[in-house]
Amino acid sequence: MIATRTRISRSRGAGRRWTALIAAGAVGAGALLAAQPAAAELIADDPWISEPADGVYQFSVPHSVVVDEVGADPAGFAVEGSFGPGHEWSRLNLGRDGDTWSAKIGPLEPGQYSFQYEAITSEQEIVEFRNPDTEQTVTSRPELSTFFVPGDSAEWLQDAAGGGELTTLDYDSRVAHAERSAQVWTPPTYDANRAEPYPVLYLLPDEGQAYSEWTELGRAAQILDNLALSGEIEPMVVVMGDGDTSDVQGEMLRNLLPAVEDGFHVSSDSDQRAIAGIGRGGAQALELMVKKSKEFSSVGSFSGHFDGKISNGHAKQVNRNTDLVRLYVGNTTDASYNQNVALSEKLDTAGVEYETDGSNPAYGDIWETWQEALADFAPRLFQDGGDPGMSEGHLPLDGEHSLPDPGTTPTPWIDENGIVTFETDEFPDATNVTVWANWGPAGNWLRIPMIRDGDRWRLTVGPVDGGSYYYKFTGDGVDVKDESNPTVVNSEPTWSTFQIAGDNLRGEYTADAAPEDRGDVTTMEYDSTAGETRSAYVWTPSDYDPDRADEYSTLYLQHGGGQVWSDWIQVGRAAQILDNHYLRGTIEPMVVVMADGNGVDFPTEITESIVPTAEREYHVSDDSADRALAGLSMGSGHALSTFFAHPGEFAYIGLFSTFGSVPPDADVEELNEVTELLSIYSGDIQDFTYEPTLALIESLEENGVEHEFNPLIPGPHSWDVWQKSLIDFLPKLFV
Repeated sequence: MIATRTRISRSRGAGRRWTALIAAGAVGAGALLAAQPAAAELIADDPWISEPADGVYQFSVPHSVVVDEVGADPAGFAVEGSFGPGHEWSRLNLGRDGDTWSAKIGPLEPGQYSFQYEAITSEQEIVEFRNPDTEQTVTSRPELSTFFVPGDSAEWLQDAAGGGELTTLDYDSRVAHAERSAQVWTPPTYDANRAEPYPVLYLLPDEGQAYSEWTELGRAAQILDNLALSGEIEPMVVVMGDGDTSDVQGEMLRNLLPAVEDGFHVSSDSDQRAIAGIGRGGAQALELMVKKSKEFSSVGSFSGHFDGKISNGHAKQVNRNTDLVRLYVGNTTDASYNQNVALSEKLDTAGVEYETDGSNPAYGDIWETWQEALADFAPRLFQDGGDPGMSEGHLPLDGEHSLPDPGTTPTPWIDENGIVTFETDEFPDATNVTVWANWGPAGNWLRIPMIRDGDRWRLTVGPVDGGSYYYKFTGDGVDVKDESNPTVVNSEPTWSTFQIAGDNLRGEYTADAAPEDRGDVTTMEYDSTAGETRSAYVWTPSDYDPDRADEYSTLYLQHGGGQVWSDWIQVGRAAQILDNHYLRGTIEPMVVVMADGNGVDFPTEITESIVPTAEREYHVSDDSADRALAGLSMGSGHALSTFFAHPGEFAYIGLFSTFGSVPPDADVEELNEVTELLSIYSGDIQDFTYEPTLALIESLEENGVEHEFNPLIPGPHSWDVWQKSLIDFLPKLFV
């Protein structure tokens, strides 16, 4: 993209004489922005960000810089950015290793991300900053940085060769009594001497936004480039103006429009003008539509609103003078959602002809919503056509949305679209309250700040992908359980859990089956080799028959370090995974035993205590060919050590996020002969056992131990990875 700067100044006492000075390469907000390197280079130019694996990004910050910013060692340090569900602004904790704070996250969906670093002082104050050695990319918010993740789904947001030109236009504002600026995009085919002047679209920002955010955060130039190069839009000029005024009529009609029309080859005919805006900018566009309907032929409101009255006379003028009025809004987390419901009703009552794109279910009032709105709105301008209906997948505005009154329901409260609301009254005097959960990409743990609501704190976020989640509240560094949530996690008393329905893998398999299709989960007590009575959960299928002619096969499923025997049920939702598999007919009838692996010689414990008790108390086979053993992390180490110590005792072995090596005295020939399956799973580079897993694979291959190494599961050392491992592993057993 080419960047230039145009200076439009009003000559004092010279009537309407305007002078355009074009200075190519001049240093200013627009030129600086447009000169930024491509996304991959931006990351390469920032030594604090790297991409160690496809779509996985690592932030690494020198401790010395953090101390300089805070003035002391921080109480906590995070990168805060648009990483959360629905691209919610979220905190990813960084951990310190020597002189560096670091963390990984991903895989990130393609698109643009904004972020900042955030250190918490011992007084719970937050210090925000960016890498001081990088160029400032967001003019109005110097602490922010951005990077772009390329991918097929974001091709419409990527830099396009042969795109248009982005220019900064300076002009005098009589309304603001100051010089103001706008960014102007001209199409790739722009010709200042063309016979026909170009139509023009004006875009206004929201309150608190700068005009330059349309390109710096919204990637408007890339959107327009791609639309123009694919022939989807009529060649037009697009002006991103400064809407920071209470007199939008004066600012637009007496200042910005004349400046644009003098500086660029654009039409002054109202039927060749369109206007749209975000939030307050949308309200300003609607105000001009009602009060100055002859000035713009098309009007777009992106998360906008309109508080004024619309008379029948105004409605008739709008319908007569305006070709298109189209409304856009995000999901129910969009602060303007109910305002848009009211706006639709107001337009209906007044008789204004308009279109609505409905509610974008994927995002709230954030740039992703407005980017999609611009991509839908621009092709409708100055040319025929356009389906007046909603974009695919959008939801109708059926009425105002309201949350339950505080304190009236258990939390979290989850609506039918996966929007989740939390609340707590645990921190009446706190200044920094967050919800910490595994709702980041591929199960990453992110903290999302709550908002004070009277004597409570609340957070509404989403949509959250289908699956099971665990979370806790943190107030000024103190973790507490959500006491209004009845779920229990024995190993982590401050955790609570919830489940979201969805048509994705975890959403389907971690969902509760109908009561009649659920297996039983009972508790089995056994005498441990540790000299105490221990407990195990046992799942039996819904049609379990203790008198069946054929005895059942058995899977022994082990927890990880720092966990207890109840975690596979309370957090991993193993019972639901088994129920759903069995209901689908994708697994063999089996009994699953989830025992305590802490503090024992596990190969001895499993063979001398757990297995004999299960075979005595349940109708299961004592044939080793009908036994399987699997575990996660420490539990996978237990399974592996048992595999080597007792060849053939378990015909099927599953290792999730594992480690270890083949012992020198292993009888490889016997292992291969008596083992039906050794199946290994791992998270990606974010899983801290990823490298140990690779080392185990190398050891197995070098020693000739037969095994399968399944494709990496995106995500860290987390239940998301282990649930997907179990979902894939179960159908391989006893077949």
